[in-house]
Amino acid sequence: MLKQQLQLKLTQKLSPQQIQLMKLVQLPTLAFEQRVKEELEENPALESSDSQDWEEQDNTEDNYDTAQDEYEDNQIIEADAINVDEYLSDDEIPDYRLYTNNYQEEDDFGLPYREEISFHQYLIEQLNTFRLGEKEREIAEFLVGSINDNGYIRRSMRDIADDLAFTQNIYTDEKEVEHILKTVIFQLEPAGIGARDLQESLIIQLKHKPQTAITELAITILTQNFDIFSKKHYDKLTQKYNISEETLKEVIQEVEKLNPKPGSSYAEGSKFTEQIVPDFTITINDGELELSLNGRNAPELHVSQEYTEMFKTYRDSTEKDRQKQKEAVEFIKQKLDAAKWFIDAIKQRQNTLFVTMNAIMLHQKEYFLTGDEAKIKPLILKDIAESIGMDISTVSRVANSKFVSTPYGTKPVKAFFSEAIKNDDGEDISTYEVKKILQTIIEGEDKRKPYTDDKLMELLKDKGYPIARRTIAKYREQLDIPVARLRKEL
Repeated sequence: MLKQQLQLKLTQKLSPQQIQLMKLVQLPTLAFEQRVKEELEENPALESSDSQDWEEQDNTEDNYDTAQDEYEDNQIIEADAINVDEYLSDDEIPDYRLYTNNYQEEDDFGLPYREEISFHQYLIEQLNTFRLGEKEREIAEFLVGSINDNGYIRRSMRDIADDLAFTQNIYTDEKEVEHILKTVIFQLEPAGIGARDLQESLIIQLKHKPQTAITELAITILTQNFDIFSKKHYDKLTQKYNISEETLKEVIQEVEKLNPKPGSSYAEGSKFTEQIVPDFTITINDGELELSLNGRNAPELHVSQEYTEMFKTYRDSTEKDRQKQKEAVEFIKQKLDAAKWFIDAIKQRQNTLFVTMNAIMLHQKEYFLTGDEAKIKPLILKDIAESIGMDISTVSRVANSKFVSTPYGTKPVKAFFSEAIKNDDGEDISTYEVKKILQTIIEGEDKRKPYTDDKLMELLKDKGYPIARRTIAKYREQLDIPVARLRKEL
């Protein structure tokens, strides 16, 4: 038996414009610039104001008015098909460009640019200096393709041999693959490339150095007692090799010069690809903070003048072409809607960025005036979201992908958010303050007898910060500070 039921369901759907806005908000300046370029290329109804002067734009507005009037008179297009007046305002200077005090000139953020080959291509080109047979070269190239960004091969030779057979139709065995790895790949620059673990990489790098008594001793120690060396059991090493602490210190200094991630040495030469362009700038003027947006965030966009010519064509057309005109107008309406949405989304993006960063600046005013990280107050996304009346997810999009230029350097926006803990007086303090004190204590410790996490917990408690040992370990790891055993020095 069939039954009818009435069910109410509450759902929330984002409009295309809201989706577009959310995507734009999360983009940093450089990515946003690229997104605008893509939209200009894809939508013929959009045009940058850089390509025509304001006199031409005034003429464009007049032509649109004339075209619209004649359309209504001739009733060639239905009244609800398109309202050109809605788009004419976009042909003027966008109002979000009029807040000149909120923007920095684009020239202040110029970036160098040069073309670079990829890391793996760099290694492949080095293979040209070796005399290899066809099969050997194919195996070598496959090995290069198996090297990760840090410079390591994390797969077994057997797996690589199997892959060569299944994917490249090259039949070999792990012995031949390892032979090419050691005689070819290990000879490539930067030294240490292709190693399967840290121990092997360090030894390869030492073998590339001019051989001295110290480098030879370092190779011997890393080959025979890498585990003892990495755990800094120095007493065992001095006894086992019958050497003085001074000699062992020289060995340690030689090893410390090596790169534990040899692949990163190539990436360091290409850091321009990751250069940061500040989305905001905070300055101090007469003791007051001033916030501005990067000028690249405010492109001048308007409706293309070519569409004016299209309207003229429709105006002069005959009754016979009305159907074709209708289809053309529908296409124009679609593009104009997209252009209008995009321009409006840009406007809302600028407002969202400015309002959010301004709230963060005001909350962390003491830090921005002094530069003292201990002055950073506890702050979570919810605090800013409530103060500006926006959703937490919106604030998160701004915080996770933007950078701000301050008098004390360029910082990620998310750096100004931190959890709160209570000191002995019951006051809420930022975790930044605790980390700063923790770092200061560790920097002043005796490196021959570094503080354990338990001792650090006691010292912080004495200073009025009752923190659990596991929290100390978490903060230490966030500061990229190793455990006491690994901080020990001779």
